[in-house]
Amino acid sequence: MSQFENVTAVKKANIYFDGKVTSRTVVFPDGTKKTLGIMLPGDYEFGTDTKEIMEIQAGELKVLLPGDSEWITISGEGEFTVPANAKFKLQVTAVTDYCCSYIQE
Repeated sequence: MSQFENVTAVKKANIYFDGKVTSRTVVFPDGTKKTLGIMLPGDYEFGTDTKEIMEIQAGELKVLLPGDSEWITISGEGEFTVPANAKFKLQVTAVTDYCCSYIQE
């Protein structure tokens, strides 16, 4: 889906890693949330509270998922899922556009 209809956009940005990762929250009528953001090149580690589906719209990165020893490379578009209450690492090598969905189970 290339656009979202009938949503609420939260005005305040989410800013991480000294501004190298930013996003905006979008809230859907059913209460579910997504963030739309940009990551600049760098190495990052994130933690999750809920299951997350990361959709990469454009960019270049490697991701190390919890429990894995092999990095996954995404160039252009791609997707990965992170379980709830976990940490994952990213090595972003080009400006990356992403959409993160938060899944309540």
